Formats: sequence, C-alpha cells, structure tokens
Amino acid sequence: MIAVIDYGAGNLQSVCKALHYIGCENGVVNDRQSLFQTDGAILPGVGSFADAMYCMEQAGLKEAVVEYIQSGKPLLGICLGLQLLFEGSEESPGVKGLGLLKGNIVRIPAGKGLKIPHMGWNSLRFCKQSPLFQGIDEQAYVYFVHSYYLKAQDRGIVTSQTEYGVTIDASIGQGNLFATQFHPEKSGAVGLRMLRNFAAIVDQNRPHAD
Repeated sequence: MIAVIDYGAGNLQSVCKALHYIGCENGVVNDRQSLFQTDGAILPGVGSFADAMYCMEQAGLKEAVVEYIQSGKPLLGICLGLQLLFEGSEESPGVKGLGLLKGNIVRIPAGKGLKIPHMGWNSLRFCKQSPLFQGIDEQAYVYFVHSYYLKAQDRGIVTSQTEYGVTIDASIGQGNLFATQFHPEKSGAVGLRMLRNFAAIVDQNRPHAD
C-alpha cells in the first residue's frame, strides 16, 4: 500500500483520487506507526513552506518522514513536498526544512510578462534517466502551480527541467527518493503514467515471499 501523508497541509484528495483511478491501493496516514506499515509514500503539499514544516512538527511527522526515507522505502514528494526535502526556502527565512538534500528554494523572478504564481502546463526536458519517466516522451507537458522553485546544489539528482523565465529544476531522484515540482495527479495521462511508474517502483522494492 502507498501512504498519502496527511500533516495538515496537503492536496490529499486529488492524489488519492488519481491513485484510486490507476488501481493502486492507498490510504491517508497521519502518524508514524501507520506510515511505517506501508510500502511506499507520497508527500504532497500546498501553501507556505513555514506552515507545512510547522504542521509536520506538530503532527510528529518530521522525524518520521526522514526515518522512512532512510529506511529505503520509496517516497515521492509533490510540489511543496519536493521543496520540504531541502534545507530551507526564501519563502520562509530561518525555517529549516527536512534537510535531506542540498539546494536553494528561490522565488520565480517577476517581470518578462510572466504571471506569478506560475500556473499552467509546461514541457519537461529530461536531464537523466529516471524510472519515474519510464514510457514518457521527452517534452511531455505537465501541470505546475508554484511561486518558488528549486536550484539543486547537486546537479546529479536533477532528472528534469522546465523553463518559465528561468530554468527550473522540475524533478529530482536519488535512490529511493523521488520528487516533482509539478503535479502528476493533475497532469492527465502523462501524470497518471508517472504515478503508475512510482507504484511499480514501490512494488519492486516490497519484500516478496519466496
């Protein structure tokens, strides 16, 4: 089963609906014990970086999510869920993220006739192979809703980029950890394929009886 982590600041229903649509067993979890009973997890997120980190701490999920990833179980961060994996964000100076990865979360610069937040469909440029993108064509369009974006310190973790006035690191992958700045659950057939791919990763990672 895939856990959809509920820490009080996530877009849970759209993620659960998409997982149900592809026939993937899933459930909303909001505590450490329930989380660790699952085979893989999705960390969604909407709203501000500071509010999300506060909610995670209040729910006792900050350390639990870190331990879950360190245990080797697959986790997919979505939108703010990607940003929370890093050390901090310009949106909330002084607020520490999960600190699992190094990089800067910075505001999309105003100007150039671009609307902030960035809301809409953009094409992806793949930077490296990722099992999350199995069967997906280069330049596939996905749906974004965000005002801040990742500039990863380790370029080796960046799996795709897009352009919106600046070059945006649109997704990352490192071992059992995956994350997208865009919303797979709102990205039509392309996004559903990504969720199917993540479900396959979870299934491959699950201990199977001989």
